[in-house]
Amino acid sequence: MSSIMVSSLAFLAAAICVGLMGYAIQRGATCTVAAMDELVTKRTGWRLISLLEASLWVAGGLLVAQALHLLGTMPAGYPVNAWTIVGGALLGLGAFVNGACVFGAIARFGSGEWVYAATPLGFYVGCLSVGTVFAPLAPHRLAHDSPVLRASSWLAPAFVAFVSWRVARSFVGTRPPDWRARVWAPHAATIVIGVTFLAALLLVGAWAYTDVLAELARGMAGSVLARGLLLLALLLGAALGGWTAGRFQHRPIRAAPLARCFGGGVLMGWGSLLIPGGNDGLILVGMPLLWPYAWVAFGTMCVTIAAAQVVRRSRAASLVGNRVA
Repeated sequence: MSSIMVSSLAFLAAAICVGLMGYAIQRGATCTVAAMDELVTKRTGWRLISLLEASLWVAGGLLVAQALHLLGTMPAGYPVNAWTIVGGALLGLGAFVNGACVFGAIARFGSGEWVYAATPLGFYVGCLSVGTVFAPLAPHRLAHDSPVLRASSWLAPAFVAFVSWRVARSFVGTRPPDWRARVWAPHAATIVIGVTFLAALLLVGAWAYTDVLAELARGMAGSVLARGLLLLALLLGAALGGWTAGRFQHRPIRAAPLARCFGGGVLMGWGSLLIPGGNDGLILVGMPLLWPYAWVAFGTMCVTIAAAQVVRRSRAASLVGNRVA
C-alpha cells in the first residue's frame, strides 16, 4: 500500500474521530465553565470528575500506544512560573466572559448560537496581540520526557484492565436498546471525547483548532488545509449532535453577545500563549502527560471561573435585595 494511500486513510480515520468528538461534545460534560457553575450552584463536581476521567483515559491510551510503538512525537512540557498563573487566570476569565470554554464554544455554535463564531476570531486576535500587551519571554521547553512516557511498562496492562472493568461495569446487565443511552450519557460521552481526541492525535498529530490559530498568529502553522478540514468535521459533528439532541435552534446575532464572545476569545488567546496551551490542550494533552504546568494552569483557570461566578451571584443577590428594600 502506497504511503499516500496510508496517509489518506489515516486522515479519513482522523476526520471520523473528530466528527464523533464533535457529536460527543453536545452530550458530554466538557465545558469548564459549566463544570464550575455546577460546583458553585449545586455543590457537586460530576462534570469536573468527567473532565479528569477523560484525562485519565488519554493518559492510559498514551501508555498503550507507547507499548505498541505507535506513539509519535508528543508535545513538550514547560516550567511552572508566574506566566503559568497569569495565563490560567486569563484563560478562566476569558471563558467566563465568553460564557463557555473552547469546548463549550463548539457545542454552542453547533446548537445554532452563531455569535460563537466570534470566539475563535477573538482567540486569533489575542494570540496576535499577546506580545504587544504582555511582552512575555519565549516559553522554555523542558528537556526531559513526560513522567507518563517514562512510566514502567506494567502501567499499560493495568490500564487495559481498568478499561475492561469500566466497560463491564457500564454495560453488563443492560439490554441492547439501553446501550446507546449509556454511551451518550454525559459522563460516558466525555470519555468518548478523550478517546477520539487521542485517536486523531495519534493518526495525524496536533490538530486542535486552538493550536492552529496560535500557530497561524506566530506564522508557524503547517498543514492548514488538512487541519481546517478537521475543524469542519468537528463543527459538523457538533451540529449533528445538537440537532439529534433537540438543541439546535437558530438564534439571531446581536451586538452585545457578539462583543462578549470576541472579548472572551481575546482573553483566552492571551492566556493560552502565556501558559502556553488552551484548556483543550491542557485537559487532553498536558494533564494526561502529567506536566505540572498544565495542572497548575487548569487549576488556576477553574478557581478564576468559580470566583467570577461567585462574584456575579453575590452582585445579583445584592441587586435583588436593594430592589426589595
